Amino acid sequence: MIEELISKVAAEDDEAIEELSVVADTDPERLTPYLGFLLDRDVLWPGKLYRAADADVVRRVVERIDGGRTPDRLNHLLIILAHTAHPLAESAMRRWSTRPPAGADELHVGALDYAREGGWTVGPDGRRRDLCGGTAYRWTMRETPRRADGGTCPWCASPLWTAADLDTADPATGAALAHTGWSGRLVIETCHFCACYTTLYSQVTPGGGTAWWAGNTRPDYLGSAEAEDPPALAPVPGAARQSPYQASAWDRGGSTLGGRPDWIQDAEHADCPGCGQPMDYVGLIGGADLDDYGEGAYYLHLHQPCGFAAVNYQQS
Repeated sequence: MIEELISKVAAEDDEAIEELSVVADTDPERLTPYLGFLLDRDVLWPGKLYRAADADVVRRVVERIDGGRTPDRLNHLLIILAHTAHPLAESAMRRWSTRPPAGADELHVGALDYAREGGWTVGPDGRRRDLCGGTAYRWTMRETPRRADGGTCPWCASPLWTAADLDTADPATGAALAHTGWSGRLVIETCHFCACYTTLYSQVTPGGGTAWWAGNTRPDYLGSAEAEDPPALAPVPGAARQSPYQASAWDRGGSTLGGRPDWIQDAEHADCPGCGQPMDYVGLIGGADLDDYGEGAYYLHLHQPCGFAAVNYQQS
């Protein structure tokens, strides 16, 4: 099956690429023996196909960038390296951050910033930090009546939505949030409407405390908005995912706690308003799980050292 799909992908069969993408999400190591073949045939997109690339393939991608033979493909090649998260990729991207390769002048961000596409970054101390966890659980939706004493959005007056109510005492939650360093209850409240237009931050405490951050800045393009009720649903952890990559921003049942985000657009890990560093990824709530006609996805983030949570949103 894989061999047939690989041949079709090399012939630019879009349906085969979609099927290989599913394999990359469920069991990326199955593609490892074939990635050199794809690289030889210039199949560079989507970059997630190369998640389980071995050292030889990573080295060849690095050499291709260093050789400057295809500077017009630099964006795709850097995304591939980010998804591999391989030490050789990390070393090369660090080097290119001070000595940019050919074609870098056409990029919108620096070479090392591409690491976020793969769910990792390099902190001010020079150490690598993974922004995502390796364990994921399906988020199932349950009905949650709105509290009569609940808060409202300072911008549009809509009742705030409890996007997550988690406790690391639960084994699944503890595993999914292990990479964040959080211990205790985590409640993330947001405005379901305004979060569609800008990243919204809240200050959180391990006792389940949550408060709208006073530094949230209303964008000028938001305009006026009437209050509307948030979803009467909230996620609860369900069964473990086969792979940390199985979140889906598109399909019903794709909402996922932990693991890796399924970005609709470019990776958008929120930056902590307290220290400016990228926040850790918590989970994804797909619009298809909130409403029969829902679209897009909400992405939840946390930065334990500063006590901030964030919610942002993407749609096609």
